[in-house]
Amino acid sequence: MNEALRIVVVAPDLAIADPHDEHAVLQAERSRALRIGLLENNFNLVATLPADVFLSERIAQLQPDLIIVDAESEARDALEHVVMATRDERRPIVMFTNDEDTSHVKDAVAAGVSAYIVAGLAPQRIRPILDVAMARFQHEQALRAELADAKTELKDRKTIDRAKGLLMQRQGLTEQAAYEKLRKTAMDKGLKLADVAQRMLDVMDLLG
Repeated sequence: MNEALRIVVVAPDLAIADPHDEHAVLQAERSRALRIGLLENNFNLVATLPADVFLSERIAQLQPDLIIVDAESEARDALEHVVMATRDERRPIVMFTNDEDTSHVKDAVAAGVSAYIVAGLAPQRIRPILDVAMARFQHEQALRAELADAKTELKDRKTIDRAKGLLMQRQGLTEQAAYEKLRKTAMDKGLKLADVAQRMLDVMDLLG
């Protein structure tokens, strides 16, 4: 993994209001251990942010390569904030938690989490965890791109077929002649064949 990988950690404040609150102390220690582990593994920790209404704006400004959510069961809203903050520009998300209730894993993965780690903060585990998360995210992005391309290609083919059908019907052309007419127009205007077909359909709709 690239050492310059820009990472943002979304986590609660490390400040402890009640030093006798054992749960808060343990959570703060775990969160601190995560950040130290990232630095020890030479990752570029650009910021630690609270999960609040300003998270989307801060992530947009920082443009991290990967987001780590450090959360306990009572802080699940942190994940919701992160998912909302990355819905327009997807990024790999890794969630670290000590909550052993795995009922949340399915929802977390469906929401876009690349890795869901329970009690996995040993420093030697951080790098392989993030490596796998990045690889999985890149694979999923490639699959999404392939699916989007396939949908676009199918839509374009249907548009071209509709335009050919109209030309055949209204100008008495053969299918090959209709295709060649669309193709020539696209080449003359420097446009994609599907774009020419769609423009022709739009004009036909206007003319009735």
